[in-house]
Amino acid sequence: MNCKRLLALAATAFPLAALAAEPPAARRAQLVEMVRQDCGSCHGMTLRGGLGPPLLPAALAGKPEAALEAVILNGRPGTPMPPWRSFMTEEEVRWIVESLKKGFPREQ
Repeated sequence: MNCKRLLALAATAFPLAALAAEPPAARRAQLVEMVRQDCGSCHGMTLRGGLGPPLLPAALAGKPEAALEAVILNGRPGTPMPPWRSFMTEEEVRWIVESLKKGFPREQ
């Protein structure tokens, strides 16, 4: 395979690799409940905002996924936003961010 063809193949594969794998159904249900209940306690039970900002697609549009993932994983020092790294994997956080940007599910 020539170099140009290999680069073209890699360029088309990269966006697919960046997408989060969907967690298994049971874990997805736990994550949905965690976001709705735990995150919802600050961001509003409908994720429309409260103590924390809204987590709806319109509010998240244009925000880099990596930055949102970092906030979820590491929290925001000096604010009520805690780190969630000990409760979920980076892959699960990626799925949450993608789901929030599309419109988070009610239940799984």
